[in-house]
Amino acid sequence: MPFPASEAAHASPGTSVYAHYQIIRRNGAVVSFEPSKIAVAMMKAFLAVHGTQGAASASVRETVDELTQSVIRALMRSRPGGGTFHIEDVQDQVELGLMRSGYHEVARAYVLYRERRAQERAQQAQASQQAAEPTLHVSDRGQRVPLDIASLQGLIESACAGLGTEVRPEPILAETKRNLYDGVPMEEVYKASILAARTLIEKDPDYTYATARLLLHTIRKEILGEEVPQSAMGERYAEYFPGFIKRGVEAELLNPELLNYDLRKLGAALKPERDLQFDYLGLQTLYDRYFLHVRKTRIEMPQAFFMRVAMGLALNEIDREARAIEFYEVLSSFDFMSSTPTLFNSGTLRSQLSSCYLTTVPDDLDGIYESIKENALLSKFAGGLGNDWTRVRALGAHIKGTNGESQGVVPFLKVVNDTAVAVNQGGKRKGAVCTYLETWHLDIEEFLELRKNTGDDRRRTHDMNTANWIPDLFMRRVMEKADWSLFSPNDVPDLHDRFGADFERAYVAYEEKAARGEIKPYRKVPAVDLWRKMLSMLFETGHPWITFKDACNVRSPQQHAGVVHSSNLCTEITLNTSDTETAVCNLGSVNLLKHIKDGQLDHTKLQQTINTAMRMLDNVIDINYYAV
Repeated sequence: MPFPASEAAHASPGTSVYAHYQIIRRNGAVVSFEPSKIAVAMMKAFLAVHGTQGAASASVRETVDELTQSVIRALMRSRPGGGTFHIEDVQDQVELGLMRSGYHEVARAYVLYRERRAQERAQQAQASQQAAEPTLHVSDRGQRVPLDIASLQGLIESACAGLGTEVRPEPILAETKRNLYDGVPMEEVYKASILAARTLIEKDPDYTYATARLLLHTIRKEILGEEVPQSAMGERYAEYFPGFIKRGVEAELLNPELLNYDLRKLGAALKPERDLQFDYLGLQTLYDRYFLHVRKTRIEMPQAFFMRVAMGLALNEIDREARAIEFYEVLSSFDFMSSTPTLFNSGTLRSQLSSCYLTTVPDDLDGIYESIKENALLSKFAGGLGNDWTRVRALGAHIKGTNGESQGVVPFLKVVNDTAVAVNQGGKRKGAVCTYLETWHLDIEEFLELRKNTGDDRRRTHDMNTANWIPDLFMRRVMEKADWSLFSPNDVPDLHDRFGADFERAYVAYEEKAARGEIKPYRKVPAVDLWRKMLSMLFETGHPWITFKDACNVRSPQQHAGVVHSSNLCTEITLNTSDTETAVCNLGSVNLLKHIKDGQLDHTKLQQTINTAMRMLDNVIDINYYAV
């Protein structure tokens, strides 16, 4: 058992009671607790005030002993069972003891001594750090020069400015320096700072804006050829913009018609402060996929990108500059955002601005491969695709021209899948296609397995989407636990163009003919089993999606123009298609968050945004380049 604090206070400095107590030094080392050192420190403080003669008197020594015991008692009261004290805590207790006993001059001398020692330690630490860190050299424009740490620190501090107290430059700088090596190219230094900031996003989401600003610095340096501070970007944007349009036209990237705009007026309308709105993922995505480049060197700055899109959409306007600025305002403020194809291609030589194309594939070889060719052409210029394959005859169906049997729809879908991979929108993103098949098609069970990771890979489509096109009659049969009949579409050609009660009458009539042996091939399955397999595949692979034929057609405002045979790639558009009609949808997104004012939806601003957005979408229809 350790001695009580009162006993320990009167024990001699060499008594083993102090073995239960230890001191943590500033470098983290743990040493034995030696009360005699407290007495020595206090005596030095008295010497500083009273001189050597006054301090040598018996009364001063007695005072120091009493004060030392007082400090020891106070420390041990806080740790009656033994423990550790930090050296700073001990010194704080000495200061407190001197002040409480009325020795204010001595306490002052002790405080000054502590401060002086703290400064000496800081200087020593800085000197040792500089000695430990050799000067890093970087490769900058072919020259080997010392890394300007102060400049790098200033860049990182400016990236963190105004983002709150939780976003600090120190950890970014420390992580950046940790990943550098002697002779590193300067571009890699900037990349290291971006990666360092990016790793901190999970600690505080606001680091995403600091990361975006560091990326913005490298984008400006790549395009402008020099470092330009944010404060100078207004003037610099105005200077750069006319040259950017000219360079884009010369490189055969932009429509020469853009040169007929008042480029100085449009350049002056650019707002560089909106560059700071980007988070990291948004800006990095624009840089990787959207900004125009000449042989992988970017030529398009963020605000120039928005203005180029706006100019492309205002080509047919009477007052083109005013309209372009109006369109630029809603885009650059993120109030409204055009679809990806519009952002990719607006103002270019091939301005394919529409989002999705819906087609229905005929049941003949010419038509099938013509549809695949059209898929490739539309995908080349960033169109999303929705194909209705219900009309193509099933596996085992008779082919009159060759007196053979069909291989069904699946082999063709494998070609569609590989076409989407091969024609990948100019390397900007993967081709995107969704295939729809009605639930009564004889190949439906194999269709359900297209996205499985097991089985014959020649009958799998890992890179495209699939969707069921389900009539209400099937769902009724599921609920009634009745059978469901599967047909080849060449034997039941009118089912494709029927829905609702009309579809049910025709379907039941075909079932009766099949029961009499008049339709082959034909198969009957329990509807519940087929539904269970649909759900199993949906849970396992995420495909095929569940979409409903009758719901889409009953609610279609265009029933006079034909039947809706499928939706689009994202299943939000339902438009009628036929051999002569390719459905096209043009999309844009209103950012409702930008229209909230005082916790309420700002209807006036929303109305203005939607009016402008609808004008832009109307112009898409007029200007659009149709690849087919």
